[in-house]
Amino acid sequence: MDQLGSSVTVADEVACFRYFDSRDLLGFVDGTANPTGHEIGASTLVGSEDQEFAGGSYVVVQMYLHQMQPWARLPEDQQEQIIGREIVSNIELPDATSGQKSHKTLATIVGADGTEHDILRDNMPFGRPGQGEYGTYFIGYSRHLCVTQKMLKRMFLGDPPGMNDRLLDFSTAHTGAVFFASAPRTLSELVQAVQA
Repeated sequence: MDQLGSSVTVADEVACFRYFDSRDLLGFVDGTANPTGHEIGASTLVGSEDQEFAGGSYVVVQMYLHQMQPWARLPEDQQEQIIGREIVSNIELPDATSGQKSHKTLATIVGADGTEHDILRDNMPFGRPGQGEYGTYFIGYSRHLCVTQKMLKRMFLGDPPGMNDRLLDFSTAHTGAVFFASAPRTLSELVQAVQA
């Protein structure tokens, strides 16, 4: 904020925290499908396909509020089927071959050529006990905005349509925004252009 000064104003502020071994408030390890090592840049940074914006990243943020009591009343095996992983071990469950798909399956995007398209998620749990609010602040970085858009479409509309993500029966999106985070080079060029 010191560097940005009066150029920006705070529109939303949520104090988040790390929870145990990267678990969310629903009890599951979060972000286990994140790319690692050299794959991070390949999944999150625009490349030569859009040279003018190379090095930038599409950023999607959403605040989800959880209905903790109804979730806690679900048997553990039903929670695991909804998420697509075992709670304690974090082992992936087999994908459903028909009918209701898990959150893990709906959020996995595979191209026509069979290539899985990753994004980098950095979800953070938060809680406001005085207001009875508990949830997750989702932030996802992607090289191609269409990958995150397809994930959200599959979650909210279903795949097939009508079979939406059962996680949304317990977790509601209250905010959402899309940004493009330019590379430092692009920002410098913009500053130079304005100064000229």
